Amino acid sequence: MSFYRFLLRSLLRRSSSTPFPASASASASASGLSLTNILRHDDHQISASASHTYSHFQHRTFAFSSAEEAAAERRRRKRRLRIEPPLHALRRENYPPPPRDPNAPRLPDSTSALVGPRLNLHNRVQSLIRAGDLDAASTVVRHSVFSNTRPTVFTCNAIIASMYRAKRYNDAIALFQFFFNQSNIVPNVVSYNNLINAHCDMGNVDTGLEVYRHIIANAPFSPSSVTYRHLTKGLIDVGRIEDALNLLREMLNNGHGADSLVYNNLISGFLNLGNLEKANELFDELKERCLVYDGVVNATFMDWFFKQGREKEAMDSYKSLLDRQFRMVPATCNILIEVLLRYGKKVEAWAMFDQMLDNHTPPNIHALNSDTFNLMVNECFKNGQLKEAIATFRKVGTKAGSRPFSMDVAGYANIITRYCEHGMLAEADNLFKELTSKSLAPDVPSHRTMIEAYMKAERMDDALSMFHRMVDAGLRVVANFGNRVFEELIENGKAVDCGQILTKMGEKDPKPDPTCYEIVVRGLCNEGSLDAAQDMVGQMVRYGVGLTPSLREFVCAAFGDVGRGEEIERLLSTSRWGYASRVRPQMPRPLNNTQMAGTSDYPPLNGSTNPPQVGTPSGAPQGVWPAGCSPSLMNENMGSSQGVLPGSTQSFSPSGYLQSSVDGYAGPSQVGGPQGMPSGFQQTFGSLGYSHPQMNSSAGSSPMCGYHGTQNLETSPLQFNGPPPGPSQVAGMAQVPSGEGRQGSHPMDGQSEDPLTARQATY
Repeated sequence: MSFYRFLLRSLLRRSSSTPFPASASASASASGLSLTNILRHDDHQISASASHTYSHFQHRTFAFSSAEEAAAERRRRKRRLRIEPPLHALRRENYPPPPRDPNAPRLPDSTSALVGPRLNLHNRVQSLIRAGDLDAASTVVRHSVFSNTRPTVFTCNAIIASMYRAKRYNDAIALFQFFFNQSNIVPNVVSYNNLINAHCDMGNVDTGLEVYRHIIANAPFSPSSVTYRHLTKGLIDVGRIEDALNLLREMLNNGHGADSLVYNNLISGFLNLGNLEKANELFDELKERCLVYDGVVNATFMDWFFKQGREKEAMDSYKSLLDRQFRMVPATCNILIEVLLRYGKKVEAWAMFDQMLDNHTPPNIHALNSDTFNLMVNECFKNGQLKEAIATFRKVGTKAGSRPFSMDVAGYANIITRYCEHGMLAEADNLFKELTSKSLAPDVPSHRTMIEAYMKAERMDDALSMFHRMVDAGLRVVANFGNRVFEELIENGKAVDCGQILTKMGEKDPKPDPTCYEIVVRGLCNEGSLDAAQDMVGQMVRYGVGLTPSLREFVCAAFGDVGRGEEIERLLSTSRWGYASRVRPQMPRPLNNTQMAGTSDYPPLNGSTNPPQVGTPSGAPQGVWPAGCSPSLMNENMGSSQGVLPGSTQSFSPSGYLQSSVDGYAGPSQVGGPQGMPSGFQQTFGSLGYSHPQMNSSAGSSPMCGYHGTQNLETSPLQFNGPPPGPSQVAGMAQVPSGEGRQGSHPMDGQSEDPLTARQATY
């Protein structure tokens, strides 16, 4: 490269200094121009007239004259890289991904899986958890396992953790078993930690250790520091502190860092045993392994010294922590403030609170949170300093550069609750209005607190208005809270208003609890508002909410006393789609051998047989469900409109749902097959027990339901015999193309998880 550079410079010097004839000069200039244009970085052409003045002092070919020029060139190249795709992207061929190794361990979901419908499911479950309706949240997640939108491991962990926080340990363990052992969802380390925590709090530490050994032996990841926190705490709680110490050594030997909370568990255990020397030894070891340790350890020493009456040692431990000038997280400072307030050190607690306010400079440093304000506000209310409480709530730092804390919903909810407890509803109203005026949405506890305070003060109109606001905001109303509010409002003559609120609740999913409907319907009937009660009953029928026999009897009696018995009976006998439902006869008729052909592999459940159906041709056999297959497998999202023989009182919904009235219960019977099919039809079964009739070859082989089964007449446990229908009957049957009726639902939607709930389906 240096040779070509030397050659170029010599040519340029010769062209500018040596006199040549015109022709030679022109040729030399042309040759120099061509070489220069080839070696230049840009694409600009130089005119021939200016070529004789061009020299290497004016333009450097292989370097940049300044840093600014080099930076400009770098920017130009980056712009080209952003605009033009790389060559390997253009040459990429759409090959299918390599097949997955079946022997490779399955990995849990990553956060990228929490998108789309699965994210919507997760948010819906989280809203139910925040509302306190854990049973509804558990039901939603368990049912989603059998749908197209299967839950991620994060959604499963959320409901399991909520059960643990509610101290429903058996439910948490059962959900872990259902999600990860039965439903083939891969757990992550958080899932195992929740399970270990539940077992340890129940006292089953050995079971928690078995889960820990299972993680080491089988999981594609290692236990986390949180795992050791739960296990060491559980071992110390049952008096096995030596095993906890061995587990600490195992954690360090496995390459984990020195976790201050694990050390804190052991230090607290030795202090409770009175072994201060061993506690100090572990504390010194923590200082050697981790220079920036958590102040929680100092809080543990302070608490123990205060309990022993050694106030000087406690305050010395506190001052030694402050002298190190660590930047502690808000959670650590909150624990220190809590210990100081517990033992009457209010001056030091308020000093730390002021220091946290001064150090709060978001977004760089978040020195405190809403829990910090809650501690200090609650201390003011505890001491009867009501005016100081609101001043503390709005307090800001005095140091230059500090910023006020943006209070969240939890902080507002706490002070609103304290005001309601002291009967200061005016101040609570003002704070609630202030909360709604900001870009914050009041949560369920805030609304519940205000409603209960209004009812306690006998301000029913305000309680009703707040209840309306809660429902309009789309917040979940738990059954026990809603029933209590409905009962008290109805006692004060607000039954019609309760009906309006319940109507709004029914427009959202999940639907209100049947007990809420029963309370409101009874209140409307007792108040004489039969039209509103009829609307409520119509909603129950339309939403598929079952009427209990006692409520049905009460409604029929109430409407019968005013001469409207037939009207309500007609409403109760209709289905959710507006059709009259069939009535199941009381006496079952056993099936003969011909009717039971092909059913030897699927015996009837509970030893019972199927009763005959209204509208079924004489001699037509009755179908049974295969063993272990629940009729609830028929999802209302599947199927299309079915045909019914003339003269039959049975009705079919557009989605394949069959409505019935059995033992005073009006609701879907979860049977989707047509009744009374003639012998010209064949019945085939899908791989999951779904059934649909098909025309045989002589009838055109047109499927009725649009769901293609895999089992034919010879092996199917359900057959249709009897005399063929007349021309008018065949003409009245609805024929649906096979491509219709499949709404994209999963075959397992709506499947009953309890095998005891599987019932026989009658045809």
